[in-house]
Amino acid sequence: MARSTMEVAFLGTQRFDGEGGVKYIKLFYGDEPDGKTEHGLSIIGMSAADEVADEVFAAGQNFAPLETIRVHFEIARGGQNKGKNLVLHVEAVKPRSAPEAPRAPAAQPQAKA
Repeated sequence: MARSTMEVAFLGTQRFDGEGGVKYIKLFYGDEPDGKTEHGLSIIGMSAADEVADEVFAAGQNFAPLETIRVHFEIARGGQNKGKNLVLHVEAVKPRSAPEAPRAPAAQPQAKA
């Protein structure tokens, strides 16, 4: 299996439970439209690998819509010699800085008369 990384616009994560307790996690991201069948933003979904599904889903709450994220994924062999992409990890390209705490005014020495 091959592994790869790409940077894309985040759209969302989705979780749904199938029969028998099987859970499915999908990551949706935007890509450049092909100009033939779509304009604006192409929406693409990628399933998460079972062992990291909960982590990928939870990470979605940390990204703003259209924020650029880095997706690490694995390309497994699919049917008819096509690859099947599975998300392994997602992270913000530019992590948000923590909000700065308000600074207390510096103590000024008092002049003696």
